[in-house]
Amino acid sequence: MAEAYWLIGKRIVEEEQNGKERAEYGEALLKNLSIALTEELGKGFSYANLRNFRQFYLTYPDPKICYALRSKLSWTHHRLIMRVENTDAREYYLKEAIEQNWSSRQLERNINTFYYQRLLSSQNRPDAQQQESTSEKSTTNDFIKDPYVFEFLNIPQPVNAAETEIETALIQNLQHFLLELGKGFSFVGRQFRISTESTHFYIDLVFYNYILKCFVLFDLKTTRLTHQDTGQMDMYIRMFDDLKKQPEDNPTIGIILCAERDETVVKYSILNEHKQLFATKYMPYLPTTEEFAAEIEREKIILKQSLAKGE
Repeated sequence: MAEAYWLIGKRIVEEEQNGKERAEYGEALLKNLSIALTEELGKGFSYANLRNFRQFYLTYPDPKICYALRSKLSWTHHRLIMRVENTDAREYYLKEAIEQNWSSRQLERNINTFYYQRLLSSQNRPDAQQQESTSEKSTTNDFIKDPYVFEFLNIPQPVNAAETEIETALIQNLQHFLLELGKGFSFVGRQFRISTESTHFYIDLVFYNYILKCFVLFDLKTTRLTHQDTGQMDMYIRMFDDLKKQPEDNPTIGIILCAERDETVVKYSILNEHKQLFATKYMPYLPTTEEFAAEIEREKIILKQSLAKGE
């Protein structure tokens, strides 16, 4: 069917290119073609569908790419991807949907929560840019988003839930949580105990990423990030590397999920130099386009200020 959709889309585009008044001509062409195809072939050729076929051709103008994709994604997948205006983002969703076997529902959720843009935002942060440009560190940055979005918890605004309540809700919605974390994560434990000779410590959430080949520790904070939070996570990472990490594992990663990230703490705390420790914001609701745009703009300003100071 993909070939048929592509060929119809190609015909529409070619006909439009022959029209003098492109907008008006294209409108009339779609309507007339819809009537003709419906009379000849039956249902499935509505005006809206023909617009989708046209966009399908414009999205995949190379027939080789179109044919290669025909059995890998459904028409619903393609309809969702075609709506993404940014070319790089569209290619990312296409690649990940195929490689990670996303359902159309998962794809829609990732597009609606700006999955690609959040990864890009995390990679462009000053602390991420200061990391060594090794393939391992770049891969680490590719797996961390900022912010994380937990709209599936259905927590009403204003958010006044305690850390334990959010933690419990995340575990109760583990499948959604894993989807938000991204590829390669498997759940290890909640309130994971790690002990020395005299003291027990409890880490909120522990995962293992089989692609990065390392443990990933999460500490959940419902308040603004503090230097005590970074010091605590640094201790957890060191303890986990010493007591739990196997010889074939890569160094443990620690992620502090906080309601607000304090850039002063990021700049002057151990976060500034620790290559395995990250602080990211989480949002317990789906941000609007305006909210997310403002968040990205804030990150850009911070980055520009940092680069201007030669940091």
